[in-house]
Amino acid sequence: QVQLVESGGGSVHAGGSLRLSCAASGSIFGLKYMGWYRQAAGSQRDLVAAITSDGRTSYGYSVKGRATISRNDAKNTVYLQMNSLKPEDTAVYYCRVNWGGSIDYNTWGQGTQVTVSS
Repeated sequence: QVQLVESGGGSVHAGGSLRLSCAASGSIFGLKYMGWYRQAAGSQRDLVAAITSDGRTSYGYSVKGRATISRNDAKNTVYLQMNSLKPEDTAVYYCRVNWGGSIDYNTWGQGTQVTVSS
């Protein structure tokens, strides 16, 4: 019943910026964290950034200093600001929410393509 919808992806030149959004709908309870992952063609899906329900953030090494994760006051929308984009940032970006309190629920979005040209 919980759905995540990503938006904001697209094609940009190296050095440009994008702001990705992830809007959650449905009856989420016991929110633990929301995060962004990415998967390049032929590669595994890796963490980009995550933010916990109490505001703690973490980032993947490859995007440190270039990415900022944030959320709205309702904690049902998460954003990923990406600056100084590089061709190696090209990937499908997925939003994930971990929720359920003592129950381990994970919901993934459908993904949004980010393409960075040289």
